[in-house]
Amino acid sequence: MDLKKYVAEGVGTMFLVLLACGSAVLAGPSIGGLGIGLCFGLVLICLCYCLGNISGCHVNPAVSLGVYLSGRMSGKDFCWYVISQLIGATIGAGFLFWFTHSAPEFNFGGITGDNNLATNVLQPGATVPMALLSEVLLTFFFVLIVLGATDSKKGFGNFAGLAIGIGLGLVNIVGIPVDNCSVNPARSFGPAVFSPDAWGDFWIMLVGPAVGAVIAVLCWNAVRGYVKGSVE
Repeated sequence: MDLKKYVAEGVGTMFLVLLACGSAVLAGPSIGGLGIGLCFGLVLICLCYCLGNISGCHVNPAVSLGVYLSGRMSGKDFCWYVISQLIGATIGAGFLFWFTHSAPEFNFGGITGDNNLATNVLQPGATVPMALLSEVLLTFFFVLIVLGATDSKKGFGNFAGLAIGIGLGLVNIVGIPVDNCSVNPARSFGPAVFSPDAWGDFWIMLVGPAVGAVIAVLCWNAVRGYVKGSVE
């Protein structure tokens, strides 16, 4: 068992939740959805270049599912990656929970009513079909970027982390108005542990990203053999 990979995934997911979700919790009103989306992207770029050579820096069960289905990791690694990501996300959300309860008079930028951990819940006016479609399509886009940018033959080497981080920022900017944008079941799981009201919508953040990841794998496998219109 290569523990350093699993530790890296746990630590990376912890910081993704702590810093990216923390941007909504601590500064949401001042930076808005655009600023929060940029924070998600910038945090992931930093993590990719820090942890990418250790674990690949998935920090997302949907990404791990895509990598597993594309034959780039074993089933054992997939299971341990997901466990590590869920633990890391819970620890990161725990820090946010501590923040919000250590200074009750602070003007936190919580999203949606009394929810102050930036959990993934339907926003006012959004419907379940809308949120589910959003999660499927945005995860499809994001995981496709990961698979393409890190492909051993057609990837972009040291530039992969930049593309992946920008991709996450983009999907968050689009998806935050719908359901605070998940595309990452671990990112949804951690805050929900401390905000029970979020569990009602959690299935969307599980099913949507899973389906999106599967579609991304099918799409990448279909197109990766084509170079300038010719089959390899």
